[in-house]
Amino acid sequence: MADYETTRTTTNDPVHSTTTTTRSGGSSSMAFIVGALVVVVGVLAYVLFGGDVDNASDAGANDVNVTIEGAGDAANDAGAAIEGAAESAGQAVEGAAESVGNAADNATDNN
Repeated sequence: MADYETTRTTTNDPVHSTTTTTRSGGSSSMAFIVGALVVVVGVLAYVLFGGDVDNASDAGANDVNVTIEGAGDAANDAGAAIEGAAESAGQAVEGAAESVGNAADNATDNN
């Protein structure tokens, strides 16, 4: 893009004079640098995140199996506590929804 310069001089009376200079334009080298950076970031993203290669020798290499031994009763008790908390929360939500519904019915019936 070519550089250009605009100068405007305004004289309101002999004592006051205002000069405004606006310089605008782009540099082709800056555009080249930004373009090169975009290409480099794209290539790096492809290398790091792309290319799901499935080799026969790597089959099962990403499988993970976890076994926890000795947790028995503690794990069961924690599961039961979570289920109880979920049921209590569900009942609370149902009660709140019923209260809102009753309030809406009462409000519309009184009008």
